[in-house]
Amino acid sequence: MPPLIGIPACARLVVNGQLRHDTPARYPAAVLGGAGAVPILIPPMGEAALAVLDALDGLMLPGSPSNVHPSHYDGGDSLTPEQHDLERDATTLRLIPEALSRGMPLLAICRGIQELNVALGGTLHQRLHEVPERMDHRPEPGTIEEKYAPRHLVFLSGQLARIVGSSKILVNSLHGQGIDVLAPGLVVEATATDGTIEAVRVEPARSFAFGVQWHPEWGYADDSASLAIFRAFGAACAAYRSGLRSAA
Repeated sequence: MPPLIGIPACARLVVNGQLRHDTPARYPAAVLGGAGAVPILIPPMGEAALAVLDALDGLMLPGSPSNVHPSHYDGGDSLTPEQHDLERDATTLRLIPEALSRGMPLLAICRGIQELNVALGGTLHQRLHEVPERMDHRPEPGTIEEKYAPRHLVFLSGQLARIVGSSKILVNSLHGQGIDVLAPGLVVEATATDGTIEAVRVEPARSFAFGVQWHPEWGYADDSASLAIFRAFGAACAAYRSGLRSAA
């Protein structure tokens, strides 16, 4: 049986006012096709969601239009009060440290890297484009394909550079917030030309544990760097599953 990878869903209101738990289909598709694993959506139900980790072999934190509420990192008043998902905050910020304590592989994407940083004690820029000498990393107008088109270079180092097989790649950019103070235990593995942190690794992690600020799930099959990231994540999840079976 292939490994099982959990994907925390967002809590969203639809047109008729009923709450939905969902995530864009491209994330499960990348887990299945890129990591060779079976995706499992995790409802944003807070601490109760921790129980699902017993059945999983990996955790992937997807992007979202919402932002981590600044109350979780003493960030002061929210500068994006209409863009929060408190149910997801209450879920992912508990799942992350628990998954890492188990040695479970973890891949955090866009909002996910921000959650990873906050969960481990770091802070965020609420409006990255207002920080002096930073680029505007928010999506440009256009079609969905134009929004997710490559925008700028990132410079890779450490283990991520070895996984990707390059010291620089061209990535898309669709985020309004970004890492400010790096959390203890995280090391920077990619930066943009303006100094924005674009990827991190959990240094004390016992397995694959990375966060990236761009969206490797978009068009992953046609991008060698994105595919390499998902392949490495999937291999780590398979190894974790094998280890659990051996222990059992």
